Amino acid sequence: MKRYLSLGMLIGMGVLVFTATATASAASEVLDRIVAVVNEDIILLSELEERMEPYTQRIRQQGFDQDRERQMLFNVREEMLNRLVDEKLTDQEIKRNDIQVGEAEIDSTIERIKAANTFTDEDLRRFLEQEQMTMEQYREQIREQLLRTRLVNYQVKSKIVITEEEIRAYYDSHPEIYGGTIRYHLRNILVRVPDFATDTEKQAISEQMQQIRSRIEAGESFADLARSYSQGPAAADGGDIGEFSKETLSPKIQAALDGLAPGQATAVLDTDQGFQLFYVEAVNRTEGKPLDSVREEIHQKLFAEVVDKKFLSWLEDLRSQSHIKIIN
Repeated sequence: MKRYLSLGMLIGMGVLVFTATATASAASEVLDRIVAVVNEDIILLSELEERMEPYTQRIRQQGFDQDRERQMLFNVREEMLNRLVDEKLTDQEIKRNDIQVGEAEIDSTIERIKAANTFTDEDLRRFLEQEQMTMEQYREQIREQLLRTRLVNYQVKSKIVITEEEIRAYYDSHPEIYGGTIRYHLRNILVRVPDFATDTEKQAISEQMQQIRSRIEAGESFADLARSYSQGPAAADGGDIGEFSKETLSPKIQAALDGLAPGQATAVLDTDQGFQLFYVEAVNRTEGKPLDSVREEIHQKLFAEVVDKKFLSWLEDLRSQSHIKIIN
């Protein structure tokens, strides 16, 4: 079954996030009914419509054709219903495990959220008024988030162990993040191939470049040859095109530079711009980050990945063991 509720949806509280409340007009009132049974609990149509309302309004404002709008509303309904089912299941587990949150913890969480958003008490109350939410409703929302976070800690996080071998493997497999970088200071000679050049003309240019390369290998100055023959924008500077990190160069140029030391030139390259030669003026290497300095960072990354996977697996198991009936 497709999953709709991620761990981040349950426990993300770093910024202010509020669930919009729908105000149904008397003209659109419908008789409430049950749309899902989740073990001993039920989900009412009014709950589903309240959860859908912000998305429904957004979709209807987009001006989609009738079929497209109907399909999008159907998809939102399915997603929102699945989220409500998951929330019912987690709330049942909270009760079953007698997980509780005190008022002091709610106060502390609200203070952290205010600090993260640079909100005063007055700012928060003004924001809640704009969202048509009372402070009591907001505190209840925070309580639910904290309860679900504690359930995740109890059911999932406490069972996860990240080993030193896993940390080292991640470190070794991400040299682009933790390894040193290579930067090449390059010169180049570019000879362009005219539009609609014949194969014979193109071959002549290639041979000219091969002759230039032979002169470089014989000891002639690359810079002088670049001034004489290059059609590139840096010709007047002896072909000096500056310094580049290895990963910013095209795969063809990277391959041509691989293993070259300062003072060496690449083979002649047939590129989109024309035939080119690259000369390594200097190679600069920066030191990588030692494992000890990034061990905790890697641990947190791996832990977060495993938590999400374990949580979804746990929720899937919980669904399979539960009585869930969707009533269309």
